[in-house]
Amino acid sequence: MKVLIAISGASGASLGIKALRALPESVEKHLIISDHAQIVLDKEENVTLHKDEAIWASVASGSFGMDAMMIIPCSMNTLAKVSVGIADNLTTRAASVMIKEQKKLLLAPREMPFSPIALENMHKLSTLGIIIAPPVMAYYSEQDSLEKMEDFMIGKWFDLIGIENNLYKRWSDND
Repeated sequence: MKVLIAISGASGASLGIKALRALPESVEKHLIISDHAQIVLDKEENVTLHKDEAIWASVASGSFGMDAMMIIPCSMNTLAKVSVGIADNLTTRAASVMIKEQKKLLLAPREMPFSPIALENMHKLSTLGIIIAPPVMAYYSEQDSLEKMEDFMIGKWFDLIGIENNLYKRWSDND
């Protein structure tokens, strides 16, 4: 499986890095980081790093065969561009390819409260089959730390794109 994670300039960029690190070794990992994200990765991350301005990169082609893409976090700017088909950087171009190829695309919009415009953009994208999954915690999984809350959110995102994980306590008949 090939998975692309894009980190846009929204607050919560560390969630994107944590999701990248939580991906199983069997997953081929690709990463796009916007200039505004200002994140530096070690070479030990075993990831192909793509510059957001490199719109010619492999992940911008449907023939590359990406299986899923997650934009974590997704800024309102990126959300708006994806919703109207603007592909002016690698993140939005790759998202456009995921839509046209009917592949899994997950957006984790990170702003609160959502404006009516952002909600309209999310609604439009969700009707196209795009997964809109803001970083929202749940209480049934008994998180008692920020790290466990993040694990829950990442685990739910992985569930949505089809990556098995044990990052959080699941609901059971014993609960």
